[in-house]
Amino acid sequence: MPAAALKPKPTQSTAKRPVLLDLPYEPVEKRPLPPGRPREWYVTHNRRLKAMRLAIALLDSGVYMPNQARNETIRSTAELIGVHPPSDTTCHMVRAFMRYSR
Repeated sequence: MPAAALKPKPTQSTAKRPVLLDLPYEPVEKRPLPPGRPREWYVTHNRRLKAMRLAIALLDSGVYMPNQARNETIRSTAELIGVHPPSDTTCHMVRAFMRYSR
């Protein structure tokens, strides 16, 4: 088999462009949500975003296991990062994100 056939096809390399983790943190620009969806879709979407923010904040603070993240812990973290206190449903979703991220 010729050597040219064994060469892998070129792929995009992160060395040619800046690696996002090395840059200072900057929030992503907010875009409007798509119109025409049922109200429940927007409620669920925003709840997922809030749960993800809380899960990341908990992981950053050293809470790695879902059984360590009680409702009180999650609510105190929400207060710390400036988010409205989450409902029991959102707290459950935070633990689910922590469980399935492994």
